[in-house]
Amino acid sequence: MWRAILEPVLLFLSPFLAYAIYLVLRRTRPFGRKHWPAGTISGLTLAGLAVAAAGMLALGILTPRHKGVYAPAHVENGRLVPGHWE
Repeated sequence: MWRAILEPVLLFLSPFLAYAIYLVLRRTRPFGRKHWPAGTISGLTLAGLAVAAAGMLALGILTPRHKGVYAPAHVENGRLVPGHWE
């Protein structure tokens, strides 16, 4: 469950992190208020949404699909049989 939440959040935050790294490499204070005007934050937000949407779309398209039927975990003869694809 955490993976489903964490992946899009990290993809969304990646432009903000890239901008902060850019500011550090320019030897400016990355958390200075003058480096984060409303226009910059708006642009980074739109870029983050685009990256998150593209990443989730790519993940949905490129994720391998299992063929067959999923047999959930069950108890058989007193032993737990883990779930598997048949």
